[in-house]
Amino acid sequence: MTLKFAISGAGYIATIHAQAIRAQKDAELVAVVEMFPDKAAAFARKFGLKRQYKTILDLLEEGDIDAVIIGTPNFIHTPQAFVALRAGIHVMVEKPMAVDAREARLLLKTSQKSGALLMVAHCWRFDKDVLWLKSKVSKLGKIIRTKGYGVHVNWGPAGWFTQKALAGGGALADVGIHALDTARFLLGDPQPVSVYARIGTYYKDFDVDDTDVIIVNWENGVVSYIESGWWQPHADGPEAATQLYGTQGFGQLFPTRLELPNVKQEKLDVIDPGFAFPRVEHCPQSMYDDQMAYFIKCIKTGQTPVPGGAEGLVNMKIVDAAYKSALAGKVERI
Repeated sequence: MTLKFAISGAGYIATIHAQAIRAQKDAELVAVVEMFPDKAAAFARKFGLKRQYKTILDLLEEGDIDAVIIGTPNFIHTPQAFVALRAGIHVMVEKPMAVDAREARLLLKTSQKSGALLMVAHCWRFDKDVLWLKSKVSKLGKIIRTKGYGVHVNWGPAGWFTQKALAGGGALADVGIHALDTARFLLGDPQPVSVYARIGTYYKDFDVDDTDVIIVNWENGVVSYIESGWWQPHADGPEAATQLYGTQGFGQLFPTRLELPNVKQEKLDVIDPGFAFPRVEHCPQSMYDDQMAYFIKCIKTGQTPVPGGAEGLVNMKIVDAAYKSALAGKVERI
């Protein structure tokens, strides 16, 4: 059975998802939802689509769609995902899944009630380096702490990304959430206990954050330190770079490797998987292709996606708590 997909949005990430759908044998992209006719027409020409709609409601009224990918500005995620899920259409929504935890909780409940699957596009969970390190975490003993990065050096987005009313947040919600979700994935998706954050806007004139440092305490006792930002003069690692400090060793992403002390031979054993670094493309299309393949598998088998609404909601709780902590100047419990 070939699944029929629609994509809401016609920007950069919509193009990436469209290419991921075309890479699948059992999926077909048949429609685009985009409020600006010129953008919709260009996207439709590029991917050979006959169906174009201004709204999700227009798409749903015509029907004959199995799933929709939502790659629109953050403030549109919830209204579009809500009506699709309520209509029984499976949804993969870009990160962050909503502008806050309240909206994220609504989407999770709607999915559970309708039976339509909800996946959140936390794409780094499908990266080969991340999956390799995940498979080796047990070699590190008990993880004590992690460090992660979601930083743009001498660059930052423009447009709706920099407007609080449209994005909900700035660098933390945009790229910091990649570092946050990657750390949580590697740790086995623990629940957060508290967050302490220092957040500000120092490099450009807009009403969202461009500089973030957050510390997350997890229920398993691990503490995660995460940096995110736009227009920063330096970063200690590329997007989703993560370091794991364990009682029996050290592991990291980008460059990806393990460092295991060999007490008997009084040396350090380095396990290198042989992945190239730096990469030709740091965010390769293959990562999105694998993400889409997994979403399709979940639809066909009825399996609840991970990352799904539950994982996306936890991330939004942490982001909300970070902004509250920074405003209050104290630890925010979750």
